[in-house]
Amino acid sequence: MPSAAERTRTLVQSTCSAVLLVPGLEGARPDQLTPQARAVGADGEVFLLFPADSPAVRAATHAQDDELAAVLEITDVAPVSVPNRIRGRAWVSGWLTTAPGLAAEPGWMMLRLEVGEASVDDLWGADGVEPEDFAKASVDPLVSHETDLLQHLHSAHSAQVQELSVLLGDRAEHIAGAGGDGCKAVPLALDRFGLRVRFTGQKSFDARFDFPEPVRDVTELRRAMHTLFEAAAH
Repeated sequence: MPSAAERTRTLVQSTCSAVLLVPGLEGARPDQLTPQARAVGADGEVFLLFPADSPAVRAATHAQDDELAAVLEITDVAPVSVPNRIRGRAWVSGWLTTAPGLAAEPGWMMLRLEVGEASVDDLWGADGVEPEDFAKASVDPLVSHETDLLQHLHSAHSAQVQELSVLLGDRAEHIAGAGGDGCKAVPLALDRFGLRVRFTGQKSFDARFDFPEPVRDVTELRRAMHTLFEAAAH
């Protein structure tokens, strides 16, 4: 399974929604505290792009040499329609400063969040992350493709995803108990280690289908998915 640091780093560098929580700015609108772009630097710091007149930039500018505490909260929502669509949240807390030396278009300002601690609460569980581990962690290679891949699986291969239930062994009894044909299989999450499917009906549960080995790109993913579907079909 991916480490907590990898899961957190992946969420930070994904397209999931994010909001920057800064003491004293509780009255600001959520859209005013949503960075337009975010990236992780070589030392694990998180760079956030905001309009130059945003409350976050004003707060960071006025703080100057004082330490301005801030928390970046990321919410991960499944890109397919499924009950309980929030797949997880991550929090990266630390100290916020301006980063005027970094190139930004006129009217925009880059902020730097020095990471003090991080945590993640997702489909794998809840874990804390040390700043050093966050800085060294790799991003899942499928993160930029996951939304499109899950939506494609759901729309074009729903029958094959449903057939994966035959690989569940004794757990397949839960599907029969959930109404058999009335139970739907929805591809919920995808990473380099495997596919997670949510079976919904009178009873709902998630099942994880691991790939024979971790994939490194979409080409290897296609082969891994073909292997899964072949195993379910025989």
